[in-house]
Amino acid sequence: MAIRKKSNKNPPVLSHEFIVQNHADIVSCMAMIFLLGLMFEITAKAAVIFVTLQYNVTIPATEEQSAETISLYYYGIKDLATIFFYMLVAIIIHAIIQEYVLDKINRKMHFSKTKHSKFNESGQLSAFYLFSCVWGTSILVSENYISDPTSLWRDYPHTLIPFQMKFFYILQLAYWFHAFPELYFQKTKKEDIFRQIVYIGLYLFHIAGAYLLNLTHLGLVLLVLHYFVEFLFHISRLFYFSDEKYQKGFSLWAVLFVLGRLLTLILSVLTFGFGLARAEDQQLNFSTGNFNILAIRISVLASICMTQAFMMWKFINFQLRRWREHSSSQPQSVKKKFVSAKGKTSRKERENGINGTVTSNGADSPRSRKDKSS
Repeated sequence: MAIRKKSNKNPPVLSHEFIVQNHADIVSCMAMIFLLGLMFEITAKAAVIFVTLQYNVTIPATEEQSAETISLYYYGIKDLATIFFYMLVAIIIHAIIQEYVLDKINRKMHFSKTKHSKFNESGQLSAFYLFSCVWGTSILVSENYISDPTSLWRDYPHTLIPFQMKFFYILQLAYWFHAFPELYFQKTKKEDIFRQIVYIGLYLFHIAGAYLLNLTHLGLVLLVLHYFVEFLFHISRLFYFSDEKYQKGFSLWAVLFVLGRLLTLILSVLTFGFGLARAEDQQLNFSTGNFNILAIRISVLASICMTQAFMMWKFINFQLRRWREHSSSQPQSVKKKFVSAKGKTSRKERENGINGTVTSNGADSPRSRKDKSS
């Protein structure tokens, strides 16, 4: 992300600068159209598809449940409209955080251009990761997924999911889709665009895969675990920008990063290698949403393992680069100390002579003065 320079001149309407400077207002107007559509009977049916969740099923209560009915949801093509609307909401929230929080801090701290872009990136992502971690953890606790790990594969396919879980996945997809237009709005450098696209594409690939293959239980657990580790990294980077001596957060993140990768692989192997592999129904059935066949299990597990290996490779390169920088800075500090000590010795030599001996100038010797007086 580059620094957005605000100019007093008003750019031409619908020009590049006009869209970048006013993109939050433009998107807000687009979102307001859908909300206003709910107020009129003619447009309400179309507007509801964008604003509210679709494909709900009402299940009558059993004797063990106190509630009268339970509403569960499944996915469908109309979810794309809902994702589009909440993508607009994500762009608006992104602009609010940028203008009213991050830009004010940047003006006070006077960051360089490189630190400015990294600070904005970490600020946005840390807010999103924190929100997703808290929300995802509350769903895990309410649905008892933490206390019962077998729920990750038991009763598969998980075609019917509660409201909170479907809304969580819709917002996850909406947020990562909104990152594509943000590359334009934030004037991302050309050399950073490919890295950002790969980064965004990996998130969309895995989140959409878990959503479409009815692996929402496993996907939620892995997302919360991954988001917590990423939140720790970005919040540590924010503290590092304010005080470069702060390194404890990165050390803790390095340990949790490795543990997170191990837990991800363990849960994935347990789910696909033991849980789903022992299920009775292992036939591909699109009508029931059952994708529990050997080819899909191997493909999903392989994609998870390759992603974890790619992340570990990036992590090892990052740590090696830090160690090289730290090791290269130590000889320089030792050299500076040596030069300063040598400088002090040379000043002393100028005062008392070379290597501590007295100079041969008789006028500077107190003994010679005494001899003259005698």
